[in-house]
Amino acid sequence: MTATDLLVQQIINGVSLGAMYALIALGFTLVYGIMELINFSHFNVFMVGSYIALYVLEAFGISGQSTLMSGWPLVGVLVVALLVAMVGCGFLGVVIERLSLRPLRGVKGPSAMITTIGVSYILFNLVLLFLGTDTKNYPNPLPPLTFAIGGAVLRLREILIWVISLALMAGLYVFTRRSKMGKAMRATAQDPDAARMMGVEVDRVIMTAFFLGSALAGAGGMIFGLYYNFTSFVIGYSAGLRAFTAAVLGGIGNVPGAMLGGMIIGLIETLSGQVVAVRWTDVIIFSLLVLVLVFRPAGLLGRVAPNKS
Repeated sequence: MTATDLLVQQIINGVSLGAMYALIALGFTLVYGIMELINFSHFNVFMVGSYIALYVLEAFGISGQSTLMSGWPLVGVLVVALLVAMVGCGFLGVVIERLSLRPLRGVKGPSAMITTIGVSYILFNLVLLFLGTDTKNYPNPLPPLTFAIGGAVLRLREILIWVISLALMAGLYVFTRRSKMGKAMRATAQDPDAARMMGVEVDRVIMTAFFLGSALAGAGGMIFGLYYNFTSFVIGYSAGLRAFTAAVLGGIGNVPGAMLGGMIIGLIETLSGQVVAVRWTDVIIFSLLVLVLVFRPAGLLGRVAPNKS
């Protein structure tokens, strides 16, 4: 494989990783844009989503390299697993907001953010307690269909990840721009008090933001499993931290910024491992983040806005 072929292959891998990071980053962005809250429990909501999708796939008889035993078409099973993971994580996000964050709504300071750290540890330890420390092998039911791009290989797995991610990101963008609830979310993000006076149900808007953000994390969890063919109780911190970096890099609170940041982080991760060394990947990613925050504190696509607190 020539140097050009290696570059193309790493770009393919980077876009796939970037799509996953972008989905998780969108959850950080939705919540921060409305509440100016960094939701650290989002890390492990993503991890829970990977387990939900895994058990749904296994319920249909898919494990390892096995074929379907339920009589369902493969596409139907993948859609069901994706929807169950998204809905399950969405409701988990709503429960987190309703039980642990809504009572702190009027409390100033870092109390809410610290609470999300505690919730994250609760999720982490519940999974550790009930599911154990063993890494779970993820099913790989997709046909071994590949497409040659020069010396690089584009697998059906990457195409599936791109289609799912693009559809979800496009759907979220259209939702926030065109729907009544999306306009209410943007109004609340700009000025929650003014939005409330105009008849916007701010509590409902916040709950919707948590549901959508957590649902996207669930989709990211399934994508992680399909891409790496495993899941574990520790994946929330590794992937979640890079997704959070992507959200800040693109401009936290900005939906297109989260998408752009995710793609940049994904490409840096694969290209730096190829050009420099894998051990330098985190150094490069976080050095870039520091430089962006020094010279453009609002992120690449963000804008400086007055603090609402």
